[in-house]
Amino acid sequence: MKSLQDLPGVGPATAEKLVASGYKSLESIAVATPGELSAATGLSERAAQKIIIAARKALDIGFKTADIIYEQRLKVSRITTGSRNLDKLLGGGVETQTITEVFGEFGSGKTQLAHQLAVNVQLPVEAGGLNGKTLYIDCEGTFRPERIVAMANAVGLDTKETLKNIIFARAYNSDHQMLIAEQAKEIIEEEGIKLVIVDSVTGHFRAEYPGRENLAERQQKLNRHLHTLARLADVFNIAVFITNQVMARPDTFFGDPTTAVGGHVLFHVPGARIYLRKSKGNRRIARLVDSPYLPEAEAMFIITEEGIRDPEES
Repeated sequence: MKSLQDLPGVGPATAEKLVASGYKSLESIAVATPGELSAATGLSERAAQKIIIAARKALDIGFKTADIIYEQRLKVSRITTGSRNLDKLLGGGVETQTITEVFGEFGSGKTQLAHQLAVNVQLPVEAGGLNGKTLYIDCEGTFRPERIVAMANAVGLDTKETLKNIIFARAYNSDHQMLIAEQAKEIIEEEGIKLVIVDSVTGHFRAEYPGRENLAERQQKLNRHLHTLARLADVFNIAVFITNQVMARPDTFFGDPTTAVGGHVLFHVPGARIYLRKSKGNRRIARLVDSPYLPEAEAMFIITEEGIRDPEES
């Protein structure tokens, strides 16, 4: 297909509405929901669903044999964390086509790692990057451009260009956060985004939906948000990196009572989940607690003025 008008049911007027609403490619239509497309075009949800199915068919999104999936997995790229230990724990770095979640207490290194990845994704492929830009969704006001400058200097990148290659968005509540993620498909295509960061993914949901009486609604919205991010990662072959808060489980009598906020919703959507905790000084311990194909293991890294590094480099 050469244009949107090649899709069944899409005439010039509908195509114009789609483009005006940010649906400029087959990929952006394929990851949309019938409700979203209906609202953008004025078509019925049934007609919108037909357009989405046609876009997915054109992109060959459907049933496939395992050998084709294997070929697709070979196209997965990885972004270095700056630490060889941490890269090894993750099977080579933070993957595209999936969500990577890190959770831990305040000061455990979650945001530091997010800043480092926003820099490292801009490196050439041979240096562990993807020659790409970052969409950074800041939900807690923790983004610091001066930290980016220090990290960029350390890896030999031009600091001004590095900052320009990070598209920043401040999310002020959960609805705003979800809207930014839903509109991200247009920015991804236009800007050559290779990494989406959400820091932190649960903060607004946790604050706005306190108590058991609001738990069901919170989990439904959070689930929808995570699946939006997962679709972006899969369809556009980008990495999605999310940080998460933790809480103490009062019913835990043995072992570490710390658990990630978000419950079972966050247990199932991310591809890799990493628990960060503090050690002595600037040392941090990362534990891979869940992955579809990697074993549980731990790695140690340090946080320096230059960024994320291995202990022997200090």
